[in-house]
Amino acid sequence: MAKNQEVERIAKKLDKMVHKKNTDGALDLLRELKNIKMSLETLQSTRVGMSVNAVRKQSSDDEVQTLAKALIKSWKKLLDGSEEKKKEGSPVRSSSTSKDSGSSEKSSKKSEESQTTPTTPTSPTTPTTPTTPTTPTLPPRVTSFPPAPVTTDSVRNKCRELLVAALQTDDDHRTIGVDCEHLAAQIEEEIFQEFKATDIKYKTRLRSRISNLKDQKNPDLRRKVLCGNILPHRIASMTAEEMASAELKQIRENLTKESIREHQLSKVGGTETDMFICNKCHGKSCSYTQVQTRSADEPMTTFVLCNSCGNRWKFC
Repeated sequence: MAKNQEVERIAKKLDKMVHKKNTDGALDLLRELKNIKMSLETLQSTRVGMSVNAVRKQSSDDEVQTLAKALIKSWKKLLDGSEEKKKEGSPVRSSSTSKDSGSSEKSSKKSEESQTTPTTPTSPTTPTTPTTPTTPTLPPRVTSFPPAPVTTDSVRNKCRELLVAALQTDDDHRTIGVDCEHLAAQIEEEIFQEFKATDIKYKTRLRSRISNLKDQKNPDLRRKVLCGNILPHRIASMTAEEMASAELKQIRENLTKESIREHQLSKVGGTETDMFICNKCHGKSCSYTQVQTRSADEPMTTFVLCNSCGNRWKFC
């Protein structure tokens, strides 16, 4: 339990460095991780592999990149090792049968043993094969999803393939250990259930999901979907503003503030005067602006704004 907390603490520090775009001190944290004996359970529960991979991409220090690659490579062996257990039973039987078959050609006694040898272990090997690889290699929240229905629709299958390609844009799916085909089927199923048809609205919604998941400038969205922080039904219904990267959201916010400021300036701009009387509130607090809207030999057009009620009028 203490080891998991220590790894989770280091992972949070690495995430903060990536968020602040300052990886100073990352080398010391990676060395701490190197000295910790990592288990498959700790790797999956803390998701430290994703944090290390993000630091590796952002850091320009060769030593940090080298150590991060070495850690990720060693952790991948944990995932590969659990999968290799599935194949431990079958090679033994094949090798034993090949040896027994070779000995059967030399003597009749050995041929009898080669016949009895494969028949004896058939009963124990049958239950051990499915029970050995029970350790899950996928994150718990992904495997807990109900399986998406299988479809024979060519359009839907093609959309699922495009979603898989978008989810596999980077190596994060290998580090996290996500079944991208299963996850893509979940997202497509949510979108299809909303429209109940593969029409233009369905295709437009799929295109926007694929485009945003493939965006190299917005890796956080893809990582949150792979980790399960954004569930399939959520990514299926998110707006373009919600899927945008933090940088793009900031740009949009600045543009909105600038447009509001310009709009406010346009309202209070002009020269204040009491020469005009508002025909709506009969106040004299007005501002006027003169603009040449017609030909040069024509008089300028005067635009008047009542500062009291906001009434506007013009005259030549």
